[in-house]
Amino acid sequence: MKKLTLAVILLTVITAFGCQQGIGQQLKQKDPKRKMSKTPAEWKKILTPNQYYIMVESGTEPPFHNAYHDNHEKGVYKSAATGEILFSSSDKFDSGTGWPSFVKPVDPNRIEVVKDNSDGMTRDEVIEKSTGLHLGHVFDDGPTDRGGKRYCMNSGALIFVKQ
Repeated sequence: MKKLTLAVILLTVITAFGCQQGIGQQLKQKDPKRKMSKTPAEWKKILTPNQYYIMVESGTEPPFHNAYHDNHEKGVYKSAATGEILFSSSDKFDSGTGWPSFVKPVDPNRIEVVKDNSDGMTRDEVIEKSTGLHLGHVFDDGPTDRGGKRYCMNSGALIFVKQ
């Protein structure tokens, strides 16, 4: 039983680090060539400090300690920067990672997936196409019966609107 408990804890830690990008660290924008629709100074005036940290500096909020990881209400998730609808509760699932996870965006044309080679890993970063701002990452370990993708998003990049 102790081995099983240890294995579950280890798997949980490994899964959590799949989404994590240096919690608590002030990260700089990963790709300085990436075009944002506004300057960082302009975004700083619009976004809350947490939204700025996540979306402009490509930060990550703590797992299980964010607004939407355990949200089971029906509604849509809008961009905190633009108000565009990005994800729907009908596509949300419990990934066990501590971040809100979705099988797909509402409209794939509203996001862009780019390579992220930060923190000694190669991942697929999800950015909002119209702004160039960081939302989270996408992985190929989602529910196979729903396409196999896991869009692991930061609650701080989203605003939930109940329907």
